[in-house]
Formats: sequence, C-alpha cells, structure tokens
Amino acid sequence: MKLPRDISGLDLVHKLRALGYVKTRQSGSHIRATTQQNGEHHITIPSHNPLKIGTLSSVLSDVAAHFDKTKEEILKLIFD
Repeated sequence: MKLPRDISGLDLVHKLRALGYVKTRQSGSHIRATTQQNGEHHITIPSHNPLKIGTLSSVLSDVAAHFDKTKEEILKLIFD
C-alpha cells in the first residue's frame, strides 16, 4: 500500500486511535500521542499539513515496531 500524500499530523493522530493512541499533549507544533496497548508507547507527531513522506514513514515504522508488525500491516489497519 502506498503512503498517503495529503495527511496532516492531526489526521494521523485521529487515525492512530484504531491502535489505542490518544493525544496526551501538544507543545507548539508537535503532538504527543500515547497508547497503553502492548505496553506503554509514546510518539511525537509534527502538526504539519501535509506531513512529509519521510516523517510519515518514520512515525509508522516506529508504531509498527512497537506492535511487532510490518509497516504495511499498520497502513492497512489505520487507512482501510
């Protein structure tokens, strides 16, 4: 699955709710999201519109590593 090119940081936080992430705080243009599923995990997402492809890829890779899944599996979970 191809990475979306037009997603904002805030939209990504909303999509990550499917994996239990909730917005815990925001400092300037960065959003901190946390999940308790599969152990506690924090991730920082820039509140840019749109997110750069490399940034989106890095965030999804970090989430995939936490859930012991591939980036493709994470993409299907949150964008389908």
